[in-house]
Amino acid sequence: MELYSDTLGAGPDLVILHGLFGSGDNWRSIAKSLSEHYRVHLLDLPNHGRSPWVKQQSYPVFARAVTDWMISQGIEDTALLGHSMGGKVAMQMALNDAGSRPNKLIIVDIAPRAYPPHHQDIFRALSTTDLNQFKNRSEVDEALTDGIETTGIRQFILKSLYRNDEGQLAWRFNLEALQQQYDSIAREPDFERPFEGPTLFIKGMNSQYIQTSDQSAITERFPKATAKIIEGAGHWPHAEKPAAFLRILERFLEANN
Repeated sequence: MELYSDTLGAGPDLVILHGLFGSGDNWRSIAKSLSEHYRVHLLDLPNHGRSPWVKQQSYPVFARAVTDWMISQGIEDTALLGHSMGGKVAMQMALNDAGSRPNKLIIVDIAPRAYPPHHQDIFRALSTTDLNQFKNRSEVDEALTDGIETTGIRQFILKSLYRNDEGQLAWRFNLEALQQQYDSIAREPDFERPFEGPTLFIKGMNSQYIQTSDQSAITERFPKATAKIIEGAGHWPHAEKPAAFLRILERFLEANN
C-alpha cells in the first residue's frame, strides 16, 4: 500500500508515527520546529488519515507498510519516532529481524507490552453517533460529549472529521476495523531480536502508560534505552508541553548524530 505522507525541511531523516485515531498532521507543529535541521516525514498509518484502509491490521502489517514506504523514498538511515500505537509500530520495526531498522528510536508514552482494553467508551460513542444527522463539527462535538467527557480527547478525535466527496461528514480513520480488531492494537509488538541502537523513551509524568514494572521488558528489547519524564504532561506530552518535549528530543538527536 502507498501511505500518505508529508515532508518538511531538509537534513537527516526523522519519520514520525502517530497514535490511535490520529494522523501525521497531529505532529505538524513539532515537525515545523524541527524542520530547520531535519527532514521530517509525517506519515498516516494504515486505517488512519489519508492512507489506505486495510481489512487485516497488526503491528507487523503496519511496520511492513512503513518499511515499504521508506524503501520507496530511498530512506535507508532514519531516526524513528512513534507515539502510543505509533510507538508500538516503531518498536516493531526496530525489533524485526529483517527489513529497514531505524538508526535511532524515540518512543513516546507507551511500553512494549499488551494493554487491557481502555478505549471502549470512545468506540461506543463513535459507533453510536450517526454523522448523517449533523450539519457541522460543533454538532458532532456536542453529540459526543456524554460518551467522551474529556474535551481534549474529543477535540483530538474531531481533527479526523472531514467532508467526503459527497459532502457528507465522515471519519478519516477506519472505525469499523479499529473497533473489530482492537486486540491487534492492544497487544505487544513481536520480539525477534533486541534493537542495539540509541533509544529514548519519553513519558508524561501524569500518564500511566509506562510503569516501573515495564523496565525489564524495555531493557531486554532496547538495551541502550534511556528515559525522560516531562512534568505536568499526560499521554500527549508533545502537545501538552511542546517546549520541554522539543528540548528533550533535540538533545537526543544531536547527541546521537
